[in-house]
Amino acid sequence: MNDSTEGLRIRPGGPADAPAMLQMLDAAVAWMNARGNTEQWGTTPYSQKPGGVERVERYTTQNDPYIAELAGRPVGALVLDCGPSPQLPIAPAAEPERYVRLLVSDRRCAGRGIGARLLDHAAEVTRRAGVDLLRVDCWAGGGGGLVAFYERNGFRPTERFLVERWPGQVLARRVGRS
Repeated sequence: MNDSTEGLRIRPGGPADAPAMLQMLDAAVAWMNARGNTEQWGTTPYSQKPGGVERVERYTTQNDPYIAELAGRPVGALVLDCGPSPQLPIAPAAEPERYVRLLVSDRRCAGRGIGARLLDHAAEVTRRAGVDLLRVDCWAGGGGGLVAFYERNGFRPTERFLVERWPGQVLARRVGRS
């Protein structure tokens, strides 16, 4: 991986960031589809999926969004919450936790370590909140590449789940309280 994120700034996000987040999500769907991955997020651009725009708007108003910027341009987004989506068959942790609800980066910056930097930021935010557990769920299909990405970033697989035919994996990272 080429970690060329010198000058990367991570800032709190808000409603004004929803269009940039949707653009990154749409580009991610197109990028995955171009590589033959139509199972993870389907083939419909995220901004055209039923409820897609509303979900991103909720992320920016009801959750804790963070935006990664290079030279003032959004190149990544992270959304933290206090637990998993209630729509998924995942139980909340038996202790306080922070949960990564969304992690996406600008595909034009792929391989530059933006996702890893955002996950490190999530760990720091979690630690500063006095919480030790950071969790995330992701697609476990396609040879497990996404699961391996999270493992490289300090997460350990915990439980697997299935939503219809979509295989998912929950991963956890201990961040140590401050």
